[in-house]
Amino acid sequence: MKKLLKSIPFLLVVMMLAVVVSACGKSSKVDVGIVLPTKDEPRWVQDEQRFKDALKDTKYSVEILFSQGSSAKEKENVDSLIAKGIKVLIICPQDGDAAAAAVEAAQKAGIKVISYDRLITKTDAVNYYVTFDSIAVGKAQAQYLVDHAKGNGQPLYLYAGAASDNNAFLFFQGAWTVLQPKIADGTFTIANSSEAVALKDTAELSRDQQSKIISQVTTNWDANEAKNKAQTHLTAASAEQKGDVAILAPNDGTARSIADVFGSDSAISSYVVSGQDAEKASIQYIIDGKQSMTVFKDVRSLVKDSIGMAVSILEDKTPETTGSYNNGKIDVQAKQTEVITVDKENVKASLIDSKYYEEKEFTGL
Repeated sequence: MKKLLKSIPFLLVVMMLAVVVSACGKSSKVDVGIVLPTKDEPRWVQDEQRFKDALKDTKYSVEILFSQGSSAKEKENVDSLIAKGIKVLIICPQDGDAAAAAVEAAQKAGIKVISYDRLITKTDAVNYYVTFDSIAVGKAQAQYLVDHAKGNGQPLYLYAGAASDNNAFLFFQGAWTVLQPKIADGTFTIANSSEAVALKDTAELSRDQQSKIISQVTTNWDANEAKNKAQTHLTAASAEQKGDVAILAPNDGTARSIADVFGSDSAISSYVVSGQDAEKASIQYIIDGKQSMTVFKDVRSLVKDSIGMAVSILEDKTPETTGSYNNGKIDVQAKQTEVITVDKENVKASLIDSKYYEEKEFTGL
């Protein structure tokens, strides 16, 4: 009897530990895993909060991890989320090709994969793609340069995103379809890419031809790299390649850096520079006349579409799609979101009145 009584406290401890371990196991389980490229760009930090806000009124749990520019870290993040029992993975790849290994691991675990904003390429382990129409983004950027062209033979400086990002090719493809006729007819003269000059009469570029141009003018989505490249180009530029210039910049971060460089060169009398993402700093630049335009991609809609798709999957429903994109292996069903061209004329109507930003966040509006 004494032995039995002595063993009771020990049994109670074991039972309590079992309850604690069980509770911990339940609390660590995650329904939706989200992997974003980096915390070093405002866009992705804003997305983190938007994803949290979009899921807070649902019964589903979420964990958001950042890859910090590393495909190896991205794979670690996905493996960590797989271990937590996620049912849906939303991932914006650091490198479209390299992310294939991560999503293939998720597929083997029975997880549905949503490629977010950037397409994961060369794998069949992608179920859906939520994106803005990237070709339309490039077209909008280029059309703004065409609409604000000055005279004939105006110097045109081309810049692109990262060669590892499929979207960079889509943006450039869209821009080229609008710019190429104006290059061919002499409205623009390419100032900073011998590969683009060699292909100036080619209306539709192959992937390999695009790659040749992008390899010369890539910014890798890095503001410092964009700044250095712009400085190198202006140092090498002739007098005829200055004056009034047009600049195709791929996004807002690079646009600001490139604008600073061109704006500080006394031989540049004026410049028109494109951008995208409607970053707060670039909106101030647009108000101040230092950046010409940005392509507003309302990330609230993109996040909403992604979460709507994830919830449909969790509830065994078929998500709504509006098109498809070939990723080099399969046609991935996609949900597309519209884009808006924003400049000084409509910045208030597009971004303040829509409550994307508050007027008090800017000066001179």
